Amino acid sequence: MTVHDKFLALGTHYGKVYLLDVQGNITQKFDVSPVKINQISLDESGEHMGVCSEDGKVQVFGLYSGEEFHETFDCPIKIIAVHPHFVRSSCKQFVTGGKKLLLFERSWMNRWKSSVLHEGEGNIRSVKWRGHLIAWANNMGVKIFDITSKQRITNVPRDDISLRPDMYPCSLCWKDNVTLIIGWGTSVKICSVKERHASEMRDLPSRYVEIVSQFETEFHISGLAPLCDQLVVLSYVKEVSEKTEREYCARPRLDIIQPLSETCEEISSDALTVRGFQENECRDYHLEYSEGESLFYIVSPRDVVVAKERDQDDHIDWLLEKKKYEEALMAAEISQRNIKRHKILDIGLAYINHLVERGEYDIAARKCQKILGKNAALWEYEVYKFKEIGQLKAVSPYLPRGDPVLKPLIYEMVLHEFLESDYEGFATLIREWPGDLYNNSVIVQAVRDHLKKDSQNKTLLKTLAELYTYDKNYGNALEIYLTLRHKDVFQLIHKHNLFSSIKDKIVLLMDFDSEKAVDMLLDNEDKISIKKVVEELEDRPELQHVYLHKLFKRDHHKGQRYHEKQISLYAEYDRPNLLPFLRDSTHCPLEKALEICQQRNFVEETVYLLSRMGNSRSALKMIMEELHDVDKAIEFAKEQDDGELWEDLILYSIDKPPFITGLLNNIGTHVDPILLIHRIKEGMEIPNLRDSLVKILQDYNLQILLREGCKKILVADSLSLLKKMHRTQMKGVLVDEENICESCLSPILPTDAAKPFSVVVFHCRHMFHKECLPVPSMNSPAQYCNICSAKNRGPGSAILEMKK
Repeated sequence: MTVHDKFLALGTHYGKVYLLDVQGNITQKFDVSPVKINQISLDESGEHMGVCSEDGKVQVFGLYSGEEFHETFDCPIKIIAVHPHFVRSSCKQFVTGGKKLLLFERSWMNRWKSSVLHEGEGNIRSVKWRGHLIAWANNMGVKIFDITSKQRITNVPRDDISLRPDMYPCSLCWKDNVTLIIGWGTSVKICSVKERHASEMRDLPSRYVEIVSQFETEFHISGLAPLCDQLVVLSYVKEVSEKTEREYCARPRLDIIQPLSETCEEISSDALTVRGFQENECRDYHLEYSEGESLFYIVSPRDVVVAKERDQDDHIDWLLEKKKYEEALMAAEISQRNIKRHKILDIGLAYINHLVERGEYDIAARKCQKILGKNAALWEYEVYKFKEIGQLKAVSPYLPRGDPVLKPLIYEMVLHEFLESDYEGFATLIREWPGDLYNNSVIVQAVRDHLKKDSQNKTLLKTLAELYTYDKNYGNALEIYLTLRHKDVFQLIHKHNLFSSIKDKIVLLMDFDSEKAVDMLLDNEDKISIKKVVEELEDRPELQHVYLHKLFKRDHHKGQRYHEKQISLYAEYDRPNLLPFLRDSTHCPLEKALEICQQRNFVEETVYLLSRMGNSRSALKMIMEELHDVDKAIEFAKEQDDGELWEDLILYSIDKPPFITGLLNNIGTHVDPILLIHRIKEGMEIPNLRDSLVKILQDYNLQILLREGCKKILVADSLSLLKKMHRTQMKGVLVDEENICESCLSPILPTDAAKPFSVVVFHCRHMFHKECLPVPSMNSPAQYCNICSAKNRGPGSAILEMKK
């Protein structure tokens, strides 16, 4: 048997040769001999075949041409090898092996001639031809012949001479044009053919062989083949029976090993099942390989086993067989350009089914996102499968919501599943899913049916409000939100501009959250007027006050028509803010306010109103008589800054020692304390009088010190300003032909420069001809600017008189 990239050539015991394609189909058949075919050889092109048989016949012929060579020997021919480039006219050569190794060459007359390359060392067991090198093995070892130089360049002796060469034949294979691999018994040698340096030539061949690696294997070698930088080894295995302790033939092994310099590393090992392996010997197995396809053929007497390098498809097959679906899916994704028999989607679907069978529903649902991707039909199919096993809840978080979008029925089916058993989950899906994924009216009706059984369920009510919102039925949604007192009610109103819908729901909004409600109403006065809000809150004065109070804080004038109403509201619900309101409001009717405050006995507010209405004496009297607070009375008198009030305060306090003490401590800067001290009755005991008098004296001293300090500052400033004025008045004033006399309005300077003139310039920068000014009198010899004097700006004396 021999192998070519395109086909397999197989010889039988009956002298027939079959050509088979890589699928094992017979493409051609040749009747070569009536007896056993010993060996077949093909050139690299696959166009010429050499065949030798047990009856000594040798044939070399073209598969696609009439070219043919026949020769019959008187002994069986075991070996034949055709030149790799036999198709070329210059390479019409082949070798045969029996007792001798013969080289046949076609001469220029198209005649074939033979020459003996080697003999005398037993039968030729194996021949391999690569390029210009022929390697063969006989009973003694392995030789290499250079066809170009017609020289034998090496002899590699057999290691284990105890093994019969006919039972344990040598295996040869060329890795490339200069690397020969030899397997014999349990020994492997890797030989490299190298060029000899010119200086070393002498009578030696131009090439020599170096053994680069040599190691022993565990079993006897039946065949060798290269695989990149590794070796494929077909091993004949014998094992010892544990029961009988006798050796028996086990299944042959196909190993992949990594050669090292003196040993090897096993990469993988597979035991092969072939028919009749129990009866086979080492010589019964052969290993052939096809370089182009990386195919390996294990030949036994009854079977031909094809082995090939595992690809990613094989790896995925193994993972699927072991139910390692996740690893298979990952391997397919990484090598999606290289896999041929598998599809990522098919592996993914098998993975999902596997997870479902194991009951891992959540993981299966999560994987759907990645595996199903944007395939809507597959999504719908898988959802129905989850429904059949009652696991729609598991797949719900992963359903696509945008690209793709499934049929509305799918989403409705999931929502109904939750509605029947999990209200919270149902509400979550309604919040998360866009409203256009399903038929909103169908879901609304389903929720309403459930509310008939449980009308106060807040989760369902809130969800129904959200569904109404999706359906733009904002009125119903608003009612539910208000009923639930839900925080989103204000957001809903703003977002969808529902102010027209809340005009009759203002009380509900205020009851829910008065602060937010008031802010919203005031921010949207153009949509809901102040008048409308006040009317709606008429029956709820406490809420009416909250609204009007915030309105007043924002703008003191907008709600002026309600200021009178607000007096009663403040008095009833918010007295602390009544006085600030009365102070800030300019539209509040004072008489009405005074009446309400007097009715409720609000002293501070009444005092303020009396003072604002001009009745300061009554206000002061109320402070003294009602509040009995001298400090407040003094403060009031200070604010009014009215002498009569101080007089009233003194008269009221003169028979009350605590009041006198308060006055002595506080009136020093407003009223002369002597006036008060003179009126104090002799013998009256006044608390802390000494301290008060000391304080009055200290205050007086402090005033004196302040006055003296101010006087010093004033004198210093006056002197500084006087010096500045003097420097200013000492400066010259520019007079040119553009200036005019302020009296006669003619140019101040004469046109004739030789003509004499006299000009007066005042500090105010007004200029006059001297003759245009009035003549000074005896009583007032100083001259003044007529213009400044007329405007009451004060006289200005002349600062400059120019004469010529």
